[in-house]
Amino acid sequence: MNKPTDQEPKKTLTLSKKLDVKKVVESDQVRQSFSHGRTKTVSVEVKRKRVSMPGEIIEEKPIEKSPPTSPPAQEPEQDLKKATTSAGKRLTEDELTNRLKVVQDALKTDALEAGERARREAEEAEWRRQMEQLALEKQQEKPPAKEKSPSESEEAPSSQEGTSSDLTRHKPDNRHPAGKTYAPTYAKNIVEEDEDEDAGGRRKGGARIDAKKNVGPAVKKEFDHPRKLDRQSITRALSGEEESRGRSLASLRRARQKHKQLADQTEQLKVIREVIIPDTITVGELANRMAVRGADVIKSLMKLGMMVTINQPIDADTAELLCSEFGHKFKRISESDIELGLRGEEDKESELIHRAPVVTVMGHVDHGKTSLLDALRKTDVVSGEAGGITQHIGAYQVTLRSGQKITFIDTPGHAAFTEMRARGANVTDIVVLVVAADDGIMEQTIEAIHHAKAAKVPMVVAINKMDKPEANPSRVRSELLQHEVVLEEFGGDILSVEVSAKKLMNLDLLEEKILLQAEVLDLKSNPSRAAEGVVIEAQIDKGRGTVATILIQRGTLKVGDIFVAGTEWGRVRALINDHGQKIETATPAMPVEILGFNGVPSAGDEFFVVETEARAREVAEFRQRRERDAKVAASARSSMEQMMTQIASGEARELPLVIKSDVQGSLEAIQASLGKLSTEEVNIRVLHGGVGGINESDVTLARASGGIVIGFNVRTNPQARELARRDNVEIRYYSIIYDVIDDMKALMSGLLAPTLREKFLGFVEIRQVFSISKIGKVAGCYVTEGVVKRGARIRLLRDNVVIHEGALQSLKRFKDEVKEVKESYECGIVLENYNDIQEKDIIECYEIESVARQI
Repeated sequence: MNKPTDQEPKKTLTLSKKLDVKKVVESDQVRQSFSHGRTKTVSVEVKRKRVSMPGEIIEEKPIEKSPPTSPPAQEPEQDLKKATTSAGKRLTEDELTNRLKVVQDALKTDALEAGERARREAEEAEWRRQMEQLALEKQQEKPPAKEKSPSESEEAPSSQEGTSSDLTRHKPDNRHPAGKTYAPTYAKNIVEEDEDEDAGGRRKGGARIDAKKNVGPAVKKEFDHPRKLDRQSITRALSGEEESRGRSLASLRRARQKHKQLADQTEQLKVIREVIIPDTITVGELANRMAVRGADVIKSLMKLGMMVTINQPIDADTAELLCSEFGHKFKRISESDIELGLRGEEDKESELIHRAPVVTVMGHVDHGKTSLLDALRKTDVVSGEAGGITQHIGAYQVTLRSGQKITFIDTPGHAAFTEMRARGANVTDIVVLVVAADDGIMEQTIEAIHHAKAAKVPMVVAINKMDKPEANPSRVRSELLQHEVVLEEFGGDILSVEVSAKKLMNLDLLEEKILLQAEVLDLKSNPSRAAEGVVIEAQIDKGRGTVATILIQRGTLKVGDIFVAGTEWGRVRALINDHGQKIETATPAMPVEILGFNGVPSAGDEFFVVETEARAREVAEFRQRRERDAKVAASARSSMEQMMTQIASGEARELPLVIKSDVQGSLEAIQASLGKLSTEEVNIRVLHGGVGGINESDVTLARASGGIVIGFNVRTNPQARELARRDNVEIRYYSIIYDVIDDMKALMSGLLAPTLREKFLGFVEIRQVFSISKIGKVAGCYVTEGVVKRGARIRLLRDNVVIHEGALQSLKRFKDEVKEVKESYECGIVLENYNDIQEKDIIECYEIESVARQI
């Protein structure tokens, strides 16, 4: 062996490393493979944990009970020095200091443990002495013993044993000198397990407590944790009562949490909610809003006699009843609430100013309404109307010499435009009733009077055509009395003026009467607000798009405003007055044409200016949806009615039509007039009605349904015309509504089933009956009246009672077949499939003819 040299560094012995039992480690090598053929060798270590088997008892070395003696301070140093010299190596000062400190700490710990053991032994001895003294006092206080029965004597030892066991079960309350309770290791583990266990029997970390683990024989140590002594414990111990085991902390925690959950549920049921109820709501949605189970809601509905499912809708009244039953408050809302706020607030009296009156001109056809208005406007409007009949509603504003303005609305006088006339009466302030002095009161005149009275609008009667020699204004005034129209001449309050539109007679007087009536009405409006009005007319103009005539009623309309009119909305791109001039603003009582609609509105729709485009679109979509639902419901109802009609009277016929018009008002009037022509057997079905020219889609729709296309003041584009010619689709053009009604009547009459009518031919008397083989019975007859024809229908009469109806099979004169036999001639007759004939029977001959029906 080589001896160590002096150059080698000397190794010193230190206690820096912790001495413990190392874990068993098994190592191995694993080769890892990677892409592209690369490999790598990796060392893998497997560490095994030491496992203590159940029931294994770890022996502890007994600690000597002799009191510790404090050794002299120099002995550790001497021992360390001896260890150093014996090893042959010298320790450094730091190492020596560390070792000395470790030894001193170990000696101090041993001294404390020895003192603690001595204190506990003394306390335990004192506790036993106290218990013995209490037992002696207890025996002295007891009365003298009585004679015991055998059963009591047998129970006595057991009770004494129980008392002694109770005495041994109680131990003194050992406390640390610092005031802390001392508990053995196993007791601390039990308390920690109870505290870590939650209400569900699980630890806070989520692991389930396994009762089978760490179960071994109890090792009783000398310093087990004693029970706490109190008066109740001592009383139970001396009386021999067994103390029952208390509930664990986990059990108490679970019970407390369960009680809290029940309390929360009770409080939750008592919450009163405000449930929003729309027009229709499903059962499931109502249950969610009330925060109850859907099964409970269905059960309540079943009690009401309604068998529903969770997804079935119910009406608002039923939902309101359910909310009251479950103790909730309800709030009814409707989808139509979106229209709330369109009209705005009411105007203040200080904001109102005088405005021009809106005058509607009404009267019978050709009584001179448009001519009178033309005379006032100094323009020629009649020449632009087909056949001299006003087809559209026109709105104009006239400025008088005095600077005052009057707005006139001209309504057609034909009966088909009753609805349009009614709209005109609803937006007007004053009605001018035009009556021709030569014709007097006519049908449409009476209707105009009824509309004015229904609208509670004052009237001014203009007796026109006073330039004619046959004019008789007195007759007109007397006829008006029959319809409760009392003029000023007869003591009434209705003004009247005799005018002549052709000779421009008394026009100034008519204007004065209108202004006088307007002054009585005190017409005012607020121009400093969002505009509101009514759609007078709407049409599609080539190059400009949808153009609508609007009568402003309140507020001021400006270019760029966003508006809603019926089911359509848009932005004002241009404003055009009645003279064709572009303007920037429109004030109340002013009729203007508006460009910027996204669709064609209906005449009579209300016009509102809104704040944002989103609001306008939302309102328009809601109105479109409501109108679509109404049409679907109406079509379903008509389909059911049609089906019932077909079941009752056979197959019903219909005339499909596609109607295109130049303006919306004319389209509605045509549809209303044709609707009145429908009967139970023949029905007019309007497939589509729109404003504008006839295009390819109209022709395709008419071809698919086998209908015709009607164009009122419109024409067909070349592509649609070629398609109609190729598919044999009929297109008819009209400019006067009379022609539309007459032609549709003729078409519907052609669809009607003809009327079957019986035509009497003659009587034949049977004078002799012959029986012929292979033929049957042949009647020898004599024609007493009329004529008998071969193939005619017959009735066999016996004593004026019909016993058979059928047809003639054969008619002969001598041996020849003939077509007919006239009166006073004899003939032979064979009846078809009937041989029960006798002499003196009468044969009545007749035939069935069809007659075309008219509507």
